[in-house]
Amino acid sequence: MLSPDIDTNPHRQRTQAYSSDDARWEAVRQRDRGADGVFFCAVRTTGVYCRPSCAGRPHRENVTFYATAAEAERAGFRPCKRCRPSASVLPNSGASPQSSIAARVSSLDWERIAADLDAFGCAATGAVLTPPECRALAASYQADELFRSRVIMARHGFGRGEYKYFSYPLPAVIAALRETFYPSLAAVANRWNEAMNIARRFPEEHGAYLADCRAAGQTRPTPLLLQYREGDYNCLHQDIYGEHVFPLQITFLLSRPGDDFTGGEFVLTEQRPRMQSRAEVVPLGRGEGVIFPVHHRPVQGARGIYRVNMRHGVSRLRSGQRYTAGIIFHDAA
Repeated sequence: MLSPDIDTNPHRQRTQAYSSDDARWEAVRQRDRGADGVFFCAVRTTGVYCRPSCAGRPHRENVTFYATAAEAERAGFRPCKRCRPSASVLPNSGASPQSSIAARVSSLDWERIAADLDAFGCAATGAVLTPPECRALAASYQADELFRSRVIMARHGFGRGEYKYFSYPLPAVIAALRETFYPSLAAVANRWNEAMNIARRFPEEHGAYLADCRAAGQTRPTPLLLQYREGDYNCLHQDIYGEHVFPLQITFLLSRPGDDFTGGEFVLTEQRPRMQSRAEVVPLGRGEGVIFPVHHRPVQGARGIYRVNMRHGVSRLRSGQRYTAGIIFHDAA
């Protein structure tokens, strides 16, 4: 039995480890990643604030410490573009986002997911992201330094609403989702390509696939955040950005249906040869994802397997505000 005098709360333990300015400065000097999220380091000569692990080399006399990013910004500092301290982090968790999310992804019912993809062309993951992760990702939409571009849908005939593409390096949670979902989805993608007589096979690791994208000139990251307000919607479309297209992608809902918004359902359509199109509406809770095809999928017919063309979109938002994260596995040209 643990002694009642021993504090086992990891948040308090780590905060206490950096309770003095001397301890905080030593963490900055050592670029201690364990201190990220516990405090922030602001540099008066540059006007920026950083994570303790930032590669910058400030002088001690120019440094002030803040407990939160919000405090640093209220003091007039802006976030560092190198270490992106306002990006989504998981401080004090005792595990990295990659290892934590990897454990959740590995525990998913992959047999059921594969069966749903084959039968319906989409599969709900169940809860993957925690409420704090969802809130942090949604809030990061306002941090322009995290993104490479912003798209206003109405300007391009895409619908109403807007979205932003992340820049590299991706926020830790987004990078972890991309890396940990890929291997299981690559197995499905390879099986589908074999069924459709498509020669392309995907490597087991996402890093190897991104190397293929880079060799083809596809170097811009495609994960994105989407923001919808009342009256907004997303027209049916496909997310194809170049020669290399990974056949599956995921959308995660970051807002609470019924509380944060109403309407705004995820819609998937299947255009079948010589038949009328079929629609699928996927209800999601906050933190849940839907896996679906980017372009097409195999379907068993009376004369064998044939391809059906897929498109996805979002119905009109009736009220409130809705945020989603899109995980696309190929990069853009």
